[in-house]
Amino acid sequence: MAKLVVSVPEVSDLSTFEGLPVETVVWDMSTPADRTDIDYVVAPALVTPKILENLAGLHPRLVQWAAIGYDGASTYLPAGIPFANATSVHETATAELAMALILASERQLPQAQLQQQRHQWNRFNVHGLADKRVAVLGIGGVGAAVIERLKPFEVDLVRVAHSERDDADGHVFSINQLFEVLPTADVVVIALPLNAGTEGLVDDSFLAAMKDGSLLVNVGRGKIANTDALVQHAGRIRLALDVTDPEPLPEDHPLWNAPETIIAPHLGGLSDAKIPRERRLRRRQAEHLLAGEEPENVVIQ
Repeated sequence: MAKLVVSVPEVSDLSTFEGLPVETVVWDMSTPADRTDIDYVVAPALVTPKILENLAGLHPRLVQWAAIGYDGASTYLPAGIPFANATSVHETATAELAMALILASERQLPQAQLQQQRHQWNRFNVHGLADKRVAVLGIGGVGAAVIERLKPFEVDLVRVAHSERDDADGHVFSINQLFEVLPTADVVVIALPLNAGTEGLVDDSFLAAMKDGSLLVNVGRGKIANTDALVQHAGRIRLALDVTDPEPLPEDHPLWNAPETIIAPHLGGLSDAKIPRERRLRRRQAEHLLAGEEPENVVIQ
């Protein structure tokens, strides 16, 4: 007899739990479940937290979310259901993209690509990354991964988090000290979660404090930045965005044509590493539950 009933969003996910004493059922959470004995719910990817309403009447021991960010989840998650985010799955891929966006802008690859399309060979000097001051806002999983990848590039790293402190790697500035940091930074990387304290953080005053020609990179959440303000300041500062507000960005939105701007369609975690890492986390969670252990990454109890 199965010791654990696990729901997965797709048939292809069934193999994740092979060899474990579990019963797996396919449920994509788009409608209420047709059974009430599910112990462990694996949520689908690329859905809004509203889908969590369909957990009503269930009492799983864990819901495993597919993303690191879980803004809005507490609004729809029925009380008393443990909820875990996907820490360990997306940080590396998102940091890779952050570095790609930084380097593409600093080395002015869009200009080279445009010249390639026109069959033009015109050499030009580029901004470059070496010896630049890079401020990383948010030093959690994604921010820490970005910082580790920046270190070999011989930059002056500045870390900004919720509170000021010193740790083994040096000083951490607080969000309240942003206006001391922004005027001196050549590159500002947003790797913050979306919450009441960060929504709209990147506004007109934030961008006005950035020096001319500096680069803003956002791999956090679109709503952290005010889009109208981004459009207004584009050109004076450069933008490299993996996330926008709204998403998807409408075809006629002025941000598409903003000068000195690179836009990726929220590709942060979408690499070949995603599915194997998801499966390893999902399987580890099942093993924890079977062993009577606390699951990983529980962010809502």
